[in-house]
Amino acid sequence: MAKKDTAQALQALLAERIVYLDGAMGTMVQRHKLDEAAYRGKRFADWPSDVKGNNDLLVLTQPDIIRGIHEQYIAAGSDLIETNTFNSTTISQADYGMEELVPELNREAAKLARAAADACKDRRVFVAGAVGPMSKTLTISRDVNDPGAREVTFQQVAASYREQVENLIAGGVDVLLVETVFDTLNCKAALYAIAQYFADKKISLPVMVSGTITDLSGRTLTGQTTEAFLNSIAHFPLLSVGLNCALGPKEMRPYIEELAHLAPFHVSTYPNAGLPDPLSPTGFPETPESLAPQLRDWAEQGWLNIIGGCCGTTPDHIKAIAEATRDLKPRRIPERTRTLRLSGLEPFTARPEIPFINVGERTNVTGSPKFAKLILGNQYDEALAVARQQVEAGAQIIDINMDEGMLDGAAAMTKFLQLVASEPDISKVPIM
Repeated sequence: MAKKDTAQALQALLAERIVYLDGAMGTMVQRHKLDEAAYRGKRFADWPSDVKGNNDLLVLTQPDIIRGIHEQYIAAGSDLIETNTFNSTTISQADYGMEELVPELNREAAKLARAAADACKDRRVFVAGAVGPMSKTLTISRDVNDPGAREVTFQQVAASYREQVENLIAGGVDVLLVETVFDTLNCKAALYAIAQYFADKKISLPVMVSGTITDLSGRTLTGQTTEAFLNSIAHFPLLSVGLNCALGPKEMRPYIEELAHLAPFHVSTYPNAGLPDPLSPTGFPETPESLAPQLRDWAEQGWLNIIGGCCGTTPDHIKAIAEATRDLKPRRIPERTRTLRLSGLEPFTARPEIPFINVGERTNVTGSPKFAKLILGNQYDEALAVARQQVEAGAQIIDINMDEGMLDGAAAMTKFLQLVASEPDISKVPIM
């Protein structure tokens, strides 16, 4: 069964007013100046590797600190608090050799946040299970000599996310928040894992997604534009889509504006408190007094439904944001149009004024003897040139087919697509 009362209550709140997320967990943890021994606690005193910096472990070794941070954000006005589970997957915890702790990390983190939320008596506070981007990516090769190499598979990433999601739900979260997305394929693995878990267990929770535009080029780390990122995940029935981290409010503004005009979901934003500044007390320059008016301006423009803070923000920032925007109406969700929207690194929308869609079909081992010969001969660089030629000639979509009797089609398709992903002049267009 779905948690209908929770979903309905959150939807009702979003219809009524802007909803407030919490701020940075890491910034608040840093205020406690914890050393290696504090991270370890008694339980992990003899752990064979350093664990300082593994903030997720603190739900086990310093639970009072983590609950206290939740309570400070609630007191500041947060309606949604995130679990301290940004890196609580087996893939990310492998950096510390702590993969076996993942179920416990997620359950205990959810229970801590749940207890803090339920202790608030003047209003309902919701708990969002934080699902981070992982320490390994499905789209980028770390081997400069092999652009097609990957450290993990889609199935491995999805399985790791499923374990996290299962235990966050067991711990009592109300919402799942897939956040700080810099690789959309990792995000899609998370959404796949969530959908499979919901189907298997016959349950449903609201799901939020927040991407990360990493620099002023307006793209994610793996190269997608804001609209392309939205198109990539718009098939999923999301509660909200938004942007967080990497940028401060000045830099993030145009991308939130773009998202607000396009997204058929609620829009969230939780920017950093500016760009990193080592001379500032939090490491970031925006104070509560300077950040809040900027986000009020966005809300006045009608762009926002959910507001919070990322790196460098504190309960004081959240309090100032809430006070500055409390009187403003939430963004109205635009009506969803029945238009074909696709994406590579860049979006493609089949608008009515486009007379026909130009599909490049030369990357097809059945239809192109030249391409088939290149693939069968393991000449993938030359095969990539065929795809590039198609895009340069005006193809709006690339059709790739590896169905040939003498070929291991699945292996060839995987290798070719991973190589295509490293070629932005090809991967800018959608692939079928």
